[in-house]
Amino acid sequence: MIKRTLYFGNPAYLSTKQEQLVINLPDAQGFDNKSGLNTIPIEDIGVVILDNQQITITHGVIEKLLANNAAVITCNSTHHPTGLLLNLDGNTIQQERWENQLGASEPLKKQLWQQTIQAKIRNQAAVLAQQGIDVQNMKHWIQQVQSGDAVNHEARAAAYYWAHVFPKQLQFKRGREEAPPNNVLNYGYAILRAITARSLVASGMLPTLGIHHHNRYNSYCLADDIMEPYRPYVDKVVLQLIQQGEDYTQLSKPIKTELLQIPTIDVTIEGRKSPLMIALQQTTASLAKCFDKSLRKISYPEL
Repeated sequence: MIKRTLYFGNPAYLSTKQEQLVINLPDAQGFDNKSGLNTIPIEDIGVVILDNQQITITHGVIEKLLANNAAVITCNSTHHPTGLLLNLDGNTIQQERWENQLGASEPLKKQLWQQTIQAKIRNQAAVLAQQGIDVQNMKHWIQQVQSGDAVNHEARAAAYYWAHVFPKQLQFKRGREEAPPNNVLNYGYAILRAITARSLVASGMLPTLGIHHHNRYNSYCLADDIMEPYRPYVDKVVLQLIQQGEDYTQLSKPIKTELLQIPTIDVTIEGRKSPLMIALQQTTASLAKCFDKSLRKISYPEL
C-alpha cells in the first residue's frame, strides 16, 4: 500500500486520538466546516513534512508515527529540509540485518557500488534521450564502470548530464548552494532521501553505514548511496516544471505540491510498474539480501 505524504506549511496543532492524526488548523476550517479539525489514520502516513515555525506536535503523535515507520522531516526558517526523524526499530530481525551489513566485505560493497552507478548513469541517459540528446557516450560509460567505480565514471557522466539536461539559456551549474533551480532539486532530493532512509530502516539496515559514501558528518550515507539511481526521477520532475514555465526561483506552493508527488511517481522495476516509494522498498529489500549473500544484484528501477 502506498503511504501518504503530508505537508504542513501553515500553523497547526498535531495531536492523536484512537490511532488517528488529529490536525487542528487555526487559520482554516476542517472537513466538517465547524471545528477546523481533520483526521487521518496514522497507519496510512509515510512521510510528514513540518514547514512552519508555529507548528506544535505532541510526543504522542511522534511516538505513533515512528511506530508505523513514518519519516518526519523538519524544515528551517528558510523552508529548507534540515532534520529527519526515523524509527530505530524498523524490522523484526534487525540485529541479524545489522550484523550482515556490518560484516559486508569491501569487494562486495565495491560490486554493489558498481551496480548503483551503472543504474544511475542508465537513468540519466534516459532523461537526456527523452529530450533528443545524444547519449552514446553515456551508454559507453555504463559498460566501462568498474568495481567501486575506480576511475569515477559517475563524475564524467554527471558533467555531461548537467551540461545538457536543462535548457541552455539557464547556464545551469549543479551545486547545493548554486543558483536556481538547484533550490528545487535540493528540496526534491531531501524528500527522496527521507523515503530512502525510511525504506532502509524498514528493511532492517542502518542508513548511516554506506557502501560508498563515508563522510564522518553524514548520518545517512547508505541512503545517499541507494537513492543515486532514483535522482533522475526528481530531475525529470524539475525539468517538467521548468518547461511548464513555473517560477523556479522560489519554492512556491505549486512547486512544492509537485515535489510532494515524488513518492507516488510510477517507476518500472524488474519489468513491473509501481509507485516510487514501493519500488524503494523492493530496492532496499534486495540490498538486505545482497548483504546476507542470498542475492548478488540490487533491484533498481529503469527510467
